[in-house]
Amino acid sequence: MAEPLKNSFGPEVPTYLADLLGAVMPGFPRKRFIASSVDGLDELELMPRSRHVAGVLADALPTDRGEALHIVIEALQHEGLPQELTGMEGFRYLPLSDFLAVHGLDHFELAMTLQYELTQRFSAEFCIRPYLEVHRDATLDRLRAWTRDPSEHVRRLVSEGTRPRLPWAPRLREFMADPAPVVELLELLKDDPSEYVRRSVANNINDIAKDHPDVAIEIARRWWRGASADRKRLVKHGLRTLIKAGDPDALTVIGFGADTPLQITAAACVPTTVAIGESTRVEIDLHNPTSEVHGALVDIVVHFVKANGSTSPKVFKGAEIEVAPSATSTVRKSVSLRVHSTRTPYVGEHRVEALVNGATHPVGSFSVTD
Repeated sequence: MAEPLKNSFGPEVPTYLADLLGAVMPGFPRKRFIASSVDGLDELELMPRSRHVAGVLADALPTDRGEALHIVIEALQHEGLPQELTGMEGFRYLPLSDFLAVHGLDHFELAMTLQYELTQRFSAEFCIRPYLEVHRDATLDRLRAWTRDPSEHVRRLVSEGTRPRLPWAPRLREFMADPAPVVELLELLKDDPSEYVRRSVANNINDIAKDHPDVAIEIARRWWRGASADRKRLVKHGLRTLIKAGDPDALTVIGFGADTPLQITAAACVPTTVAIGESTRVEIDLHNPTSEVHGALVDIVVHFVKANGSTSPKVFKGAEIEVAPSATSTVRKSVSLRVHSTRTPYVGEHRVEALVNGATHPVGSFSVTD
C-alpha cells in the first residue's frame, strides 16, 4: 500500500523553512519555530499540517505583514529557482502559500509578486483564490497579463487557479454561477505551447461543464473548428465528464453523433459465470454496412450488484474506433471482479450495456459467485 502523502510532510518542512527565512532575516526564531511547528504535527493530515506550520510562521514573522511578505519574497529570490522538483518536494512551499492566502490580502502588489515566485516552485493555485474573491478585477487583470509569461508554471496558474471546483480548495462560487471571466482567460491559453498548461485548461473546462454544460459545449464547438491535434485533445479531455455520461451534444462535437449507421451484430460476456477475484470480458462486434468509414466511441456500462441487492452503474472506457466500409470491428473490455479499495464485488446477476456514441444498447449479463 502506498505511503500516505502526509508522511512526506514532516519535521524536514519547518526545518527547511527556518533555513530559508533565516538566511535573510536576522533573529528569525529558528529553534522556537521548528519546535512549535513539529508539536502536534503527527496527529494532522496533510493540508492541516501545512496550515498549522503557516500559523506558527505567522507568529515568527513581523506583525507588519508588508514587511513579512518582503522577507518571504527576498528569501525565495535569494534561494533562486530550484531544479525541477520531484515527488513531494514542492510541498515544502505549501505553508508559504497558506500564509499568503491569509496574511497578504492588504498588500496586493507584494502578494502578486509572492504568487509569481511561489507558482514557479510549487503552485499558487490555492492562495490565488482569496484574491479572486477580495480583489476580483485586479487579480483577473494580473492573470490576463500572466497568460503571456515565459514560464509555463505562471501561465498554468491562470487556468488552474481559476478552476471553479479545484480539488482540495474552496469553490469559487461566483465563477460557478457565471464562468464568463474564466472563459475569457482560457481563450488566451487554448493553444498554449505547453501540454502542462493545456491539460489545466481542459480541467477548467471540465469544471465548468459540471455547472454549465451548455457553456462547455459552446466553447468546445468553437474550439473544435479548424483545431490542431493538440487542441482536439484538450477539448476531448475538457468534455470528458459529459462524454462519459453519453451527452449527445458533447459526442457530436467530437464527431461521434448518435445517428451513426454502425450496427451491433454480436455482443457477449465471456465467461458468463465469474467467481469473486476473477474477471470477465465484454465483447462487442460493430458492423459498418455503408460505403464510407464511420467512427464510434464505445463505452461499457456494468450494473454492479451492491450489498443490499440493488445495482449501481459504472462506466468503463471502451475504445474510439473507425470501421471501414462493409467491415466489422470488435471492442473488448476486461471487467475485474477483484476486491478493490473503491469497489467490492457481490454475488448476483450483473447487467451489461454498451454506449455507442451515447446510445444505450443491451449486451447481456454475467453472474458473480462466491
